Amino acid sequence: MAEPSDAPAGAGVVIVGAGQGGFQLAASLREAGFDGPVTLLGDEPGLPYQRPPLSKAYLKGDAGIEQIELRPAAFYTQHRIILAHGRASGIDRARRRLLLEGGASLPYEHLVLATGARNRPLPVPGHELGGLHALRTRADADALKSALAGTRHVVVIGAGFIGLEFAAVARALGHGVTVLEAASRPLARAVSPDMSAFFVEAHAAMGTRLLLGTGVVGLAGAGGRVTGVEATDGVVYPADVVVAGIGVTPNVELAAEAGLEIANGIVVDDHLATADPAISAIGDAVAYPSRFAGGRVRLESVQNAVDQARCLAARLVGRSAPFEAVPWFWSDQGDLKLQIVGLAGPTDSAVLRGDPASRRFSVFRFRDGVLTAIESVNRPADHMLGRRLLAGTPRITPAQAGDEGFELKSLLTR
Repeated sequence: MAEPSDAPAGAGVVIVGAGQGGFQLAASLREAGFDGPVTLLGDEPGLPYQRPPLSKAYLKGDAGIEQIELRPAAFYTQHRIILAHGRASGIDRARRRLLLEGGASLPYEHLVLATGARNRPLPVPGHELGGLHALRTRADADALKSALAGTRHVVVIGAGFIGLEFAAVARALGHGVTVLEAASRPLARAVSPDMSAFFVEAHAAMGTRLLLGTGVVGLAGAGGRVTGVEATDGVVYPADVVVAGIGVTPNVELAAEAGLEIANGIVVDDHLATADPAISAIGDAVAYPSRFAGGRVRLESVQNAVDQARCLAARLVGRSAPFEAVPWFWSDQGDLKLQIVGLAGPTDSAVLRGDPASRRFSVFRFRDGVLTAIESVNRPADHMLGRRLLAGTPRITPAQAGDEGFELKSLLTR
């Protein structure tokens, strides 16, 4: 890599992290008319790609690498986006230089940290055995795809989004699947008890064995490879392949070592700026103020990263506005599409709309009579309406939400 000039003037925007947020920022800067240099630094080989399909279409073989790449190589050339491969090792804030492993550095006028998050390691004896997999990168998915050839027993540790999405794919591929979840219900951090109960039944119908309140104490192995998972119930569950999906840790080390504030993520204001006016941050590693959370929050969401990237791009070309996008999420599990809009608290009430037995229903969440979130299964109209309602002041009552005869669209014309 050529060593740029020491002077930051004309150095443009340097983005650390070539995931969905980093890519979107680079693309949005060009869409917004930014004409200076844009450098996108990633530590994975190849072109930037989408992560959500890794646990679904890519793993099943329904999509290849070309289908999950965010754009072909020609896009970056056409839009004068420099793709740099490497790993950042530090930030010289005084000189405005991003330090890279190997001794090189990049000057910047504005630095954006889109560093994302990494999977939490499984902290039990036997974690070094072959056959234990994570699922976050394309390399992870490639390794897992190879491991599943001929596999008969798969154990998934963790019944969050990734764990359940993978479990559905593994069952569709014909493998026996056991999911171990330490909590009392699946997706406990993300959805209501009603929605959790629905997915317990849905995965049972797929043929998955889902064991709740069951943690992991160790992995059994022979010849350096995993043969089973020892659980807190005293049972060793046979396993040819183990997939751990026990959450993520935000990648804040670069920011922390540079002296930026960290509090469950890189702390930014409502314009996504850190305390250093030359450094901003977006995506899964960022803790930002949100009216939907009633305070600072860090969200692990593709859409959140994309929305923050667009907001920041506008600020960097002089069209500054606070970040106020409505948070929304989705998860595909078999033929079920779960969509969530808003942020509900653990004590928010739940109002059912539709019949879960039909596999098309929604759960409306309320706090003190005010709508906070909508969880929908195979009911996209409710989800889209929720995005519009929550963007303003939601004028819907629990009684209206639960009344299938009430036309929800009428709320948008009042």
